[in-house]
Amino acid sequence: MKMLFGSLAGLALIFLAGLALIFGAGAAQAQDTSMSFFVTSASPGDGANLGGLDGADAHCQTLASAAGADGKTWHAYLSTSAVNARDRIGDGPWHNAKGELIASTVDELHSDANKLTKQTALTEKGTVINGRGDTPNQHDILTGSNADGTVAAGMTCEDWSSNASTSKAFVGHHDRIGLKDDAPSKSWNASHPSRGCSQEDLPKSGGAGLFYCFAAD
Repeated sequence: MKMLFGSLAGLALIFLAGLALIFGAGAAQAQDTSMSFFVTSASPGDGANLGGLDGADAHCQTLASAAGADGKTWHAYLSTSAVNARDRIGDGPWHNAKGELIASTVDELHSDANKLTKQTALTEKGTVINGRGDTPNQHDILTGSNADGTVAAGMTCEDWSSNASTSKAFVGHHDRIGLKDDAPSKSWNASHPSRGCSQEDLPKSGGAGLFYCFAAD
């Protein structure tokens, strides 16, 4: 009988230890605030010709790796004629380089409840990007998207493969400031079309060919 109780006690201890490991791992995962979002600190250098989504994703991955965040799968927040930006960035939550929460879910990201501002939309290096009022203004962020994260038709610089002045990209304002006091001017992802897709065109409306990167896993 004593052996039976001893065996049961031992099994109970093993069971409790297993539960502790499971809940401990869950708590650790829930508390992960490592970088899972950033704005590119530099563009690839050919305007909005990013080499398509593959090239844009590779640029995100390269910058993230240089910043010590290469253990994640990084995707550019860009829509094309075949895919919506909101569908390629995972489920969240996402934190910036300082561990600040940007949004917990895809729906929150595309609502007024997101935490994106000039002070939180940081680069992978944790630096603030020039906004309206700074010189040069670089607040136009390439997205090719509507406010809900779906494609802005005809506004993707030929699915991010063109640097032609005759093509356009839809951009958002990372600093949430524009010429007017309206929703598009304050939108992080859907403010207005660019004046072209070349490296020379993008600065004409306050851009530098930068885009958002999200950890999709």
